[in-house]
Amino acid sequence: MKQIEKVLYDGFTYIDGGVCAAKGFRANGVYCGIKENPTKKPDLCLVVSDKLCRAAGVFTSNKVKAAPVLVSKAHLEQTGGKAWGMVLSSKNANCCNADGIDKANRVCELAAEQMGVQPEELLIAQTGVIGQILPIEPFEQGMGKVYDGLSAENHEQAAIAIMTTDTVPKEVAVEFQLGGKTCHVGAMGKGSGMICPNMATTLNVVTTDCAISAELLQTALSDVVQYTYNCLYIDGDQSTNDTCVVLANGLAENAEITEQNDDYAVFRQALYIAMSNITKMLAKDGEGATKLLECTVTGAKDRENALAVAKSVIASDLLKCAMFGADANWGRVLCAVGYAPAEFDIDQVAVTLASRAGSVDVCKNGAGIDFSEDIAKTVLLEDEIEILVSVGDGPAAATAWGCDLTYDYVKINGDYRS
Repeated sequence: MKQIEKVLYDGFTYIDGGVCAAKGFRANGVYCGIKENPTKKPDLCLVVSDKLCRAAGVFTSNKVKAAPVLVSKAHLEQTGGKAWGMVLSSKNANCCNADGIDKANRVCELAAEQMGVQPEELLIAQTGVIGQILPIEPFEQGMGKVYDGLSAENHEQAAIAIMTTDTVPKEVAVEFQLGGKTCHVGAMGKGSGMICPNMATTLNVVTTDCAISAELLQTALSDVVQYTYNCLYIDGDQSTNDTCVVLANGLAENAEITEQNDDYAVFRQALYIAMSNITKMLAKDGEGATKLLECTVTGAKDRENALAVAKSVIASDLLKCAMFGADANWGRVLCAVGYAPAEFDIDQVAVTLASRAGSVDVCKNGAGIDFSEDIAKTVLLEDEIEILVSVGDGPAAATAWGCDLTYDYVKINGDYRS
């Protein structure tokens, strides 16, 4: 799978290192045997800081919440938004189990014993099959191993350990300046299916060495998630385990951000860059996907209306199928625009399909126009497709991300538990 082309931003530089790009963070991923796995792919990971962090999180709004979600939320409340790090595992969601909370707490205790900290000072996320009892023995056998291997170089092993049906690990890191100090934001994420908007879809860990108050860290995360992970749509099924956590240890030694000033704006932009890149990686690696779809809506009267239209288009199964077949069936775009919970004049709607192969206008003033089907086919055969929708002459714009719907999606989900 081709890598996402990262957009360049003034004052920000992409660097290597993932969640360990920020000062004072170490990570590791190991195979501990949560599920039989002949390839021994890592299924347990730790991300830890050398200093107690300010921590913020957003979690699934599904009424069925997995045990690790409930435990992490409780730990953030108990500590007032502080954590040394996070333990994550794959293959088993630890959801809908009578002993789930006890098991999640025990996993935190095992990690805390290795680190010499309190269990409530650790957060936890788990992913995999729902409704299967989580065996605790693999964690008891593997926690020492994953802790002993912690290093700044093992960030990719950590990213691999949280993969389920993902085909590639997903990492990004960015460097920037605050008050003459060099700061970093790094991230890793997982998610390929069971992804629906309006939550911090999937499992994601974001780290930074920026000094920022717990309150503003939560404010920034809650804000940025609305325009990144919450604009990601794969299949309409919202997970029970969705988690996104940001850890800030302050080791960059910038003046602590305690108000929404210029420094806050720079930090928020760095957070947006990291989270939007992970969002696009998640979309491109959707279960069975062959194409990344990006819908950008312009001309809306406000951001909320633009977001509603973009999400509606990217969620259309009929459109996703058409993009898989490289079929410029623009009527499916207009149909999805029409049932979006948004206010606009349908007679002003225009649609353009674009990719690195070129672009083709297919609709203006709410009606079809003549276009070359051959050119459109060439545009849509690329693996990254832009769906550009204008709904008027308003000032607002928004983008949502998804993927095509293919035969392989059904195959993957037809035998997911095997």
